[in-house]
Amino acid sequence: MSNPQFSTQPPSTSFTKISFPTPRILLVTLSRPKQLNCINTAGHKELGALWAWLDNEPSLRVGIITGEGRAFCAGADLKEWNDSQTDSTRRSAIPSSGFGGLSRRSGKKPIIAAVNGICFGGGFEMTINVDLVLASHTATFGLPEVKRGVVALAGALPRLVRTVGKQRAMELCLTGRVLEANEAKEWGLVNAVVGERESVVAKAVVWAEVISENSPDSVIVSREGVKLGWEGMGADEGSEWLIKGIYPRIDAGENMKEGVKAFVEKRAPRWVPSKL
Repeated sequence: MSNPQFSTQPPSTSFTKISFPTPRILLVTLSRPKQLNCINTAGHKELGALWAWLDNEPSLRVGIITGEGRAFCAGADLKEWNDSQTDSTRRSAIPSSGFGGLSRRSGKKPIIAAVNGICFGGGFEMTINVDLVLASHTATFGLPEVKRGVVALAGALPRLVRTVGKQRAMELCLTGRVLEANEAKEWGLVNAVVGERESVVAKAVVWAEVISENSPDSVIVSREGVKLGWEGMGADEGSEWLIKGIYPRIDAGENMKEGVKAFVEKRAPRWVPSKL
C-alpha cells in the first residue's frame, strides 16, 4: 500500500478501514464483519463523507468499496432499526447520496464495488448504482426486504429496472430470491466474476489502475455522459448538455491539450489533476 500526500486529510472513520493501493486509488473496506458489514446510521454519514472527500481530493481518481469477512454488506443494521421502533430514539436520515453514500450518489469520480460475499438489501442497492461491479465467485445478491416487511427505498428499484428490465426486476424485488454471482453477471448486474484463486479486491485494483492511467478530465466527463442516459435523459438532450455544459471546461483545460500533444509526440501523456 502507498502512503500518498493529500491536499486535505481523509475523514476519520470508525466503521470502515481506508487504504491506498496506489497514490491515485482509495480503497474503502466495510469493517463490521460480525454484523456482516450491515451499515448503521453513523456508518452512512462516514461513508458519505469519504466519497465526498474522494471527489474533492485532486490526487485521487478512483474509489473501491469492499467488505471485511464473508460479507460485502448485508444491508441496514436491523438491530438499530428495531431499537428505534421500540424506544424514543429516532433514526437519523441517511445522506442525500443514499445508502452507504452510494445508492443515490451522483458524484464525480468512478467507484468500483469489489463484492467479496453476501450482498443483500442496501448492499445490493449500492452496487446497482456504482460504476463497475466485480464479484467473487462466492458472492450472492438479493433484495430480501419483502421478507422483512420493509421496502428497498434507497434508490435501487427504479434503477434496477433500467439495468435488467421489468420482469427480472419484479422477480428480484417481489420474491426476494438470491442471485449467484454468475447469474448476476448474465443479468448485467456484474461486470466480471473473479475465480477462487483470485482476489476480487486485487482484480478491482487492476481495473482501477487502468482507469487512473486515463485523462482524469475525460473519465469524469465520459462517466457523466453515460450517467445522464442511464438516469433517463434522452440521447440528444444528454449530448447537448455535455457539449454546452461541461465540455467547454475540458476543452479549455490542460489535459486535452496534453493528450493530443503526447499522441503526436508518440509518448505517454503526463496528466494533471482534474479541475472539473
